[in-house]
Amino acid sequence: MCHGLSMQSASRVIRLRDNQKYRSWVEVDLGHFAANWAEMKRRVGPDVKIMQVVKADAYGHGAIEISNAALKNGACCLGVANADEGVQLRVSGITAPVLILSPATGSEIDQIIKYNLTPSLSDLGFARELQKKARRADIRVPIHVEVDTGMGRGGTIQAEARPMIHEIASLPNLILEGIFSHFSESEILSYYNDLQWRGFREVLEQLEKDGIRIPLRHISNSGAMLNYPACHLDMVRPGIITYGLYPSAETRDKISLSPVMSFKTRVVLVKEFPEGYGIGYGRTFVTRRPTRIATIPVGYGDGFGWMLSNQGEALIRGERVPVAGRISMDMCTLDISKVPGCEVCDEVVLMGEQGGERITADEIAEKVRSIHYEILCALGKRAPRVFLHEGQADRVEPSLRRIYIPDEEKSISRIDGIIRRCFQARARNDELGDAIYYEMFETLFGKKDRQLELRSDFRYHIRVTGFPSEEGVSDPVRRDYFRVTTRVEYMKAIRNPVFMIGCATDNKQLAAFFEDPRCEYRWLLNPGEGLVPDRDFRVSRVRIDGEAVPLIRTEDTRRGREVWCGSEDLRKKLNRQARMEIEIETKQRKSNRLFSAYLVYPTQGMEISFQYGDTGIRNVREIGFFAGKHPYPETSREEGQSVTLRLGNDAWIFPVSGVTFVWDL
Repeated sequence: MCHGLSMQSASRVIRLRDNQKYRSWVEVDLGHFAANWAEMKRRVGPDVKIMQVVKADAYGHGAIEISNAALKNGACCLGVANADEGVQLRVSGITAPVLILSPATGSEIDQIIKYNLTPSLSDLGFARELQKKARRADIRVPIHVEVDTGMGRGGTIQAEARPMIHEIASLPNLILEGIFSHFSESEILSYYNDLQWRGFREVLEQLEKDGIRIPLRHISNSGAMLNYPACHLDMVRPGIITYGLYPSAETRDKISLSPVMSFKTRVVLVKEFPEGYGIGYGRTFVTRRPTRIATIPVGYGDGFGWMLSNQGEALIRGERVPVAGRISMDMCTLDISKVPGCEVCDEVVLMGEQGGERITADEIAEKVRSIHYEILCALGKRAPRVFLHEGQADRVEPSLRRIYIPDEEKSISRIDGIIRRCFQARARNDELGDAIYYEMFETLFGKKDRQLELRSDFRYHIRVTGFPSEEGVSDPVRRDYFRVTTRVEYMKAIRNPVFMIGCATDNKQLAAFFEDPRCEYRWLLNPGEGLVPDRDFRVSRVRIDGEAVPLIRTEDTRRGREVWCGSEDLRKKLNRQARMEIEIETKQRKSNRLFSAYLVYPTQGMEISFQYGDTGIRNVREIGFFAGKHPYPETSREEGQSVTLRLGNDAWIFPVSGVTFVWDL
């Protein structure tokens, strides 16, 4: 019979504290991980390479962070289960070799090539297909051949390994980098392991007789590393021992390990129930006396398995408390009667150590008739990983972790849309956000050395004059030319203490200047007009924040004339906004009755003036092409003297915008 609650035994509910950040979390102690690595290196010695196995999200620990930690501690490469796991590492910025330990499939070949992954080969059909695609891509792909010496899972049968490897060795676009096998019961000492080892040695000896020496030979996983030191060969592949757990009870005395993972949560509710009250689904737990029950926000959806119902335990204030009732998807309940001080927000350890007590993965696995590998891989799927360094939280990997595979077109489109909207929101302007978005993709995927440049308060003054008559007498050619003085001013972030102004004579040279992030300003001189850089192009003034910048040197290169400017004093302005001013003197043939000015960077605010008084120029027209919300600048004229175009300082102009002035003589 179910009893109602009296006023005296009413439930005591306390709200979760406002400062509680996580409902549940997984702690990953990178200090313990490094200590386990030190033990491994001591055991295998300096001549044996170590691969870190990070498949299944590094056994639930977080593949990206664990991979980086392993590489820092000396790992030569990483082992994953499939191409998607390898892509996750590549997308995160990891460049170390990544071996796919399971037999690779034909559908994974494109990813293998694109992301420079190393597949394991178990059959010739896959090898031939990989060769075809590698040849088309004009690359060579490293591969490892797996030999089945008795595992009965992946790999080519031992008797077929020799002829298969001979054919693979003849494929020009495949690099025979490694060969490996896998013990079926390495966690114990057994005659079957000896049979497998002899079989693998036979294959290696036969290949050496054939003149095939494969650089990386490996068979030892965690168990074999401890039980069979003679089998280390060129490389070992530890997994479970790096995470601080032993492959078996027999290996506990062979190495000292520290568990890396802990699973924790908080009490979210405390109630007091009278005798005879049913707890949870099915009322599988009924109180036999007045009982205090704590609710925690963890269930089988988090990897705290249903099989732990009424038999699992947790640690609260250093005391073991039992699971009371069935574990549901998102919650479970604990009998805290023997912890009278327990209250909402108290830390609960489901796996790990608290107050001298410890609940291990082995203990949990025994209760649910499983293995500790499964417990690690399943725990805390919704929980953030909190990575500890020297006992302090160093980094948090968010909850609801997902592997993003860029080859999924829908994912690309969705992610691109999110990125664009984020830039729009951050810039507080849709157009500027779009400009930054497109420039970012050009920078990342087009011209990798370019930096995103934003400019503001842009001023471009063009002054056209004739040459003085006395100069005309000494140089009659100048009678056919106008002198052109341009002064450009803008605000920007200073990136280099030394920079260059380039003068090109063709579009190829101009493109080369655009590729160089040190090139601040570029000029295209038309050699068809009889112009040459050393005579007809001069940098007359460079200033930053009103202070003159020294001209260091001028040199002619295959990409044109380079005028280098700057000083060590500019280092104090690096990455700060400053006003740049550059003045150029050149000339233009009078018969060429047009002049163009371009904006090649996203720019906020603009003024372009064309001054032509006393030159004989008349009927000046401007042809503008401005990308932005305001495509039509305000135009003012002083007849016979100047034309000026303006856009306010709140208006953005985007590449490639500009204006062409056309006139009559």
